[in-house]
Amino acid sequence: MPAVTVENPLTLPRVAAPADAVPRPVLAVTTAPSGFEGEGFPVRRAFAGINYRYLDPFIMMDQMGEVDYAPGEPKGTPWHPHRGFETVTYIIDGIFEHQDSNGGGGTITNGDTQWMTAGGGILHIEAPPEHLVMSGGLFHGLQLWVNLPAKDKMMAPRYQDIRGGSVQLLTSPDGGALLRVIAGELDGHKGPGITHTPITMIHATLAPGAEVTLPWREDFNGLAYVLAGRGSVGAERRPVHLGQAAVFGAGSSLTVRADDKQDSHTPDLEVVLLGGQPIREPMVHYGPFVMNTKEELVQAFEDYQKGRLGTVPAVHGMTDEGPQDV
Repeated sequence: MPAVTVENPLTLPRVAAPADAVPRPVLAVTTAPSGFEGEGFPVRRAFAGINYRYLDPFIMMDQMGEVDYAPGEPKGTPWHPHRGFETVTYIIDGIFEHQDSNGGGGTITNGDTQWMTAGGGILHIEAPPEHLVMSGGLFHGLQLWVNLPAKDKMMAPRYQDIRGGSVQLLTSPDGGALLRVIAGELDGHKGPGITHTPITMIHATLAPGAEVTLPWREDFNGLAYVLAGRGSVGAERRPVHLGQAAVFGAGSSLTVRADDKQDSHTPDLEVVLLGGQPIREPMVHYGPFVMNTKEELVQAFEDYQKGRLGTVPAVHGMTDEGPQDV
């Protein structure tokens, strides 16, 4: 799991919650069910079973892989529409190519993030490059959906290409945790992702036995999802492992700890930490559209069918006439 790393974390800025911070309790731990998306790549539905009031402004998150493809096996998704939210694709291992009908796109690989604001509507495709299809190889990543408030639902689409080398790297006081701030900020240190809805997104790697207690905005929610390894969350040390999500309650700090012993193929605890300012607006979600009312949802489908969400570049063709969910 390369993402972005450093030889000596102690050379990085160190962060820790103040002594008077109020620990966030763990309200629930859920286990993600497995399934398939697009043309058949395996995913874990990270937030399945969690009440939306604890997720807001996040809508869903898929862990894509980790899977070691044989030659000819790597798969992506066909052209599909989006409206009303942002998609965040973070690649930990492997390579993905993106293109959208607004001219955005590119290749993202180890530690890179593609941040697409669909806004009023866009068409999008993502797939492994031809050489990876031919050779096979390791693939592992995340796709996160972040809601947009009603006032921004129909904004012009936007694309951000966030290279792994631009993320803000931090560590815990003893150097046992490497913290990659992809978006938002942590203790005054800002990540490169520009968001319409205030959020924080961090990929943390904790060495065996390491513990970190981070300051967390009190007006944000708090979520942790385990990408690999075993550990515990909260001051009460609630056990968590690969494929599990933890929901934190109110407070001003959150704690994550790695077990002293990890699995042989997973040397560290890998966890994604998410926080966001809840939008607290009605949400109607179906397939690739996230709106505020059923009428807006119907309009989104009508606009897509009439070609108002953009057109596929001439060098490509739609592989499916119906909307596709990513």
